Amino acid sequence: MPESASAGTAAGSRWREYLELCKPRVVALICFTAVVGMLLAVPGMVPWNALLAGNLGIFLAASSAAVINQVIDARADAQMDRTRNRPLPTGTVTAGEALLFAAVLGVVSMILLEVFVNTLTAVLTFASLIGYAVVYTLYLKRATPQNIVIGGAAGAAPPVLGWTAVTGSVDPPALLLFLIIFVWTPPHFWALAIRRHEEYARVNIPMLPVTHGLAYTRLHVLLYAVLLLAVSLLPYATQFAGWPYAVAAVLLGARFIQWSVRLYRTQDSDVASATFRYSITYLMGLFAALLVDHYL
Repeated sequence: MPESASAGTAAGSRWREYLELCKPRVVALICFTAVVGMLLAVPGMVPWNALLAGNLGIFLAASSAAVINQVIDARADAQMDRTRNRPLPTGTVTAGEALLFAAVLGVVSMILLEVFVNTLTAVLTFASLIGYAVVYTLYLKRATPQNIVIGGAAGAAPPVLGWTAVTGSVDPPALLLFLIIFVWTPPHFWALAIRRHEEYARVNIPMLPVTHGLAYTRLHVLLYAVLLLAVSLLPYATQFAGWPYAVAAVLLGARFIQWSVRLYRTQDSDVASATFRYSITYLMGLFAALLVDHYL
């Protein structure tokens, strides 16, 4: 192979390694909820500075947090089947390189948000980054089985960030969007934790199924799914959304409860995986329904 072609292949592989550090699928979901928060904040079109610079800033900050998360968790990731092939455990990217990459992403995101959006969004985005990358990953994750409940506040911030990027203020509807994701996060993540409980036990991370058992965790997934259905109807109850959204929320929530009941009644790990996958579909569907209802 010619030297130039070999160098090009190496550069392409390197680029993919850094992209994987950003957890692009997770960040894509984060950015989707942020975009919905922006669009719900105004009756018409979102200002271009908020839409472009705001979303890019939120994307880069979320990516920075994801990289820091993997640097801190590299040793545990190397012992877990789901994560052992990530760039840091395999050694294709060093911890120093990853931290430098995270710093660049974080600094650029803050500059974009401060210069082109507003200070409130920059401050809240930085707080969310620190909340996930440091408070949750470095402390809460290994301190308490309620880690994902408490740490879920950082993951629930994106629609609020999208909202403030447009309005410059934190308003009650934005807090409803925050509450939906905050309540959604535990059953979403606990379904995965049930599937991977042996791996979490191996690396001494006190996830709920490790500390309290699978039956206890299954029950709590079901209870949270019921609570989530109630919380998801708050936008309709407060007249922020109309009946098209309410119908979608009931159907999506009922399906989530159905999966949670199946999970509660079985020890099949495939049902846990299916519940986890549906939880992602649920959140995307619910926020899409909010958006459709908004423009209807």
